[in-house]
Amino acid sequence: MKTTDATDETATAETAGATGLPPSLAGRLHAFIEDSQASTDLRRYYGIGLSPGAAAFTGSRFEHLAGGGDLPETADAMTAADLIAVQTLSVTVPAGAALNILEGSTGRELSEHLRAIPADVDMAECGEADLGTDSPAGRAWGLLHAQPGIGWVTAGKLLARKRPRLLPVYDRVVRCAVGRPDSYWLALHAALRADDRLLHRDLLALRDAAGLPRSVSALRVCDVVVWMRHRDDHQKASCVPR
Repeated sequence: MKTTDATDETATAETAGATGLPPSLAGRLHAFIEDSQASTDLRRYYGIGLSPGAAAFTGSRFEHLAGGGDLPETADAMTAADLIAVQTLSVTVPAGAALNILEGSTGRELSEHLRAIPADVDMAECGEADLGTDSPAGRAWGLLHAQPGIGWVTAGKLLARKRPRLLPVYDRVVRCAVGRPDSYWLALHAALRADDRLLHRDLLALRDAAGLPRSVSALRVCDVVVWMRHRDDHQKASCVPR
């Protein structure tokens, strides 16, 4: 999907349509995860080894709330727990859209798409066709993005909740940090598969070194590390939308 407006979350999104790997993306991501601060940032985000009185980030509950969005019994339907889970990542689904997703035609159509999206496949193992505009994942994203008040960030986070191994969390902070590729899903897919899936393997190794549970996917490790390192800089006047 492709974003064209850096300030409006309702811009067209960032999943499908482009091909190939921006030359700098794999290098940028490796630089983030190889930084000596990466493991510390992960532990801080997930509340591991915190001093008394310190709290984990609310986003640490995103993939774990109510057992996760990809539980077999709920993997193919968006639930109220999923709508609450995305709030831990600072987005909210408007009430009208939420009701349509939970009880209306949008929810029924979304479930049809979700049933066609594998829940047990990592992005590094899937094919490009699984991430294109006409794929079940791309159609699910388009359906969510078409709902009033659901922009490209929220649509992506909802799908990342349902398919945490296959589809990434992606927001403006991460987009700014990685250089805003034309298609993040496809670009990240290529980066994860390069050099015999080196980046994917390094993300899992970093997860284990930080003491995170295996329920935290390689994609989520990538998102958290990049977000934690860039979030403060992103707020500065010098970090302008691109």
